[in-house]
Amino acid sequence: MRCVFGFFAYGLLTGSICVMAQTARLVIDTSVNTSPVSPTLYGLMTEEINFSYDGGLYGEMVRNRTFDAQWPRFEHWVTVTHGNAEEKIDADDTGPSEALHKSLKLNIAQSSPGNEAGLANAGYWGMAVRPSTLYRGSFYAKAERVGAAHARLVSDETGATLAEIAVDVKDGDWQRYSYNLKTAANVKPSLKNHLEITFAHPGSVSLQLISLFPPTFHNRPNGNRPDLMEMLASMRPAFLRLPGGNYLEGDTVEERFNWKETVGPLVDRPTHRSPWNYQSTDGMGLLEFLEWCEDLKMDPVLAVYAGYSLKGQHVGGKELEPFIQDALDEIEYVTGDASTKWGSERVKDGHPEPFSLHYVEIGNEDEFDKSGSYEDRFARFAKAIRSKYPQYKLIATTPVKSVIPDVIDDHYYLTPQGFFDLVHKYDTMDRNGPKIFVGEWATRMGSPTPNFGAALGDAAWMTSMERNSDLIVMASYAPLLTNVKPGGMQWSTDLIGYDALCSYGSPSYWAQVLFAQHLGDHTVKSTADLVNARFFWSATVSTKDKMLHLKLVNASDEDQELVMDVTGAREGPAAMNSLHAATWWDTNTINKPDAIKPIPSKVTIASKNWRHNLVGNTIEVIDIPLR
Repeated sequence: MRCVFGFFAYGLLTGSICVMAQTARLVIDTSVNTSPVSPTLYGLMTEEINFSYDGGLYGEMVRNRTFDAQWPRFEHWVTVTHGNAEEKIDADDTGPSEALHKSLKLNIAQSSPGNEAGLANAGYWGMAVRPSTLYRGSFYAKAERVGAAHARLVSDETGATLAEIAVDVKDGDWQRYSYNLKTAANVKPSLKNHLEITFAHPGSVSLQLISLFPPTFHNRPNGNRPDLMEMLASMRPAFLRLPGGNYLEGDTVEERFNWKETVGPLVDRPTHRSPWNYQSTDGMGLLEFLEWCEDLKMDPVLAVYAGYSLKGQHVGGKELEPFIQDALDEIEYVTGDASTKWGSERVKDGHPEPFSLHYVEIGNEDEFDKSGSYEDRFARFAKAIRSKYPQYKLIATTPVKSVIPDVIDDHYYLTPQGFFDLVHKYDTMDRNGPKIFVGEWATRMGSPTPNFGAALGDAAWMTSMERNSDLIVMASYAPLLTNVKPGGMQWSTDLIGYDALCSYGSPSYWAQVLFAQHLGDHTVKSTADLVNARFFWSATVSTKDKMLHLKLVNASDEDQELVMDVTGAREGPAAMNSLHAATWWDTNTINKPDAIKPIPSKVTIASKNWRHNLVGNTIEVIDIPLR
């Protein structure tokens, strides 16, 4: 009880008014099931931005391995001459394949053992080297009299050779060579290293597709970084939207993600320019995306190119027909058996079993197509796909009228307040129309990765999506990844940051981990009274585990005192995870990766009048056992 006293100006006590301080109340009735929770609610969306694949998730350590970036400048390669060695670099108009039909040629005028000439590559802002580690490499060469190639990992700081091997290179036409480099147990983890390929005899050698991989997740050849894959696995993703958004479209039709040029041996992939102003190796091709899904037990959400590119170019009329056929062929590559043309190509590429598929997205962000052509393009793609594959659900990237899609893809990039204001958008939306896929969303606050203010905006929005997940069937944050080295980021506020050696999760990453790891199969009735304007919550129940997953978000600086009634709760201890920061601006960095992380604890539950204080700037997830 709080007493407010009033006085006359003369200082005489005139009376007192006693006001009952009313505490905010949260009431949850776990016996009332309000709506199902989509089992595919949380997933992943990535694209080639911020060096997300090359220089990020994709394990390749060599940058510009095919020399295509800014040809013929041979970016990220430098000549190496030891002692009195002499050499000259030229562009060669031959290569090991039709796709890679150009190469770098070394004309070595003078070299000898100990006085070698060759090339060096420093990778993507460094090459991560660790002790007792095996690195697997390869290259293509067309040689004349140069003898063995000497491959070395060399420390930038000391000049010491950390691992080396000699590879016999034969005279004659193009051949592929493999090599392994093994570091010693006393090597210190570092990213300040580079790869050298040198020769000890005069002559000439043309080189192409120079590659080096560290150990990869599940030891897949041409695979992904284990640390990043493990972080993604912790998010419990149900799906992967692939191959991305703008990356699907390209700046022009010619620069789209042409999936047929991303499958098969690496030597048969020509690479292409991404819309974020750097060359994509296409080492992360269609099959690698699908194997990524397989490794993390995700379903692919397959986005097909639909005839529109970012600079406004669109395709219509008869010219659209080959792109529709490409989409049908792509679905066949994903799902067809060995008796089909493209299913047999997948088998040839090393994956005999078809992949699971439930959703196909037609295009990306076609609301930006000012020609208005998407209505017709979607209808034509939908007709063709539904005719051959009626079992798949089709996603439209913007509302269309002529053909009803199964799902519409909504995108949101907002401030924290923007998401606070949006949390009730879907509460009253018609449930009889298409479902919703929030295919890209993020609270944009913080750089290169989100700060805690962004995490609060994200958590508030996730409570809304959980509450409405009978309508919102899928959601994926974007962008997912960024290389934090200067020059690595093109879009700020990215969920996970890394350099060549280390990685870390932002506060928003940890919020998503908590929400995804503690999610029930249905929502239950809940109401709140007298809470502050920045208090948000979600209540879902896992039927199998008999567990209420209660998410509480206090985005205010002030504590939120609560009295809670939880019908059906088993009184006693419950597990709680808290994510907290002193201010919105607090964050994690590559040098301080663990400044903000979930803190586990226990809390004692009472089914009636349970008093709980939610500290300001806090996200809590409480798992409450049910009777």
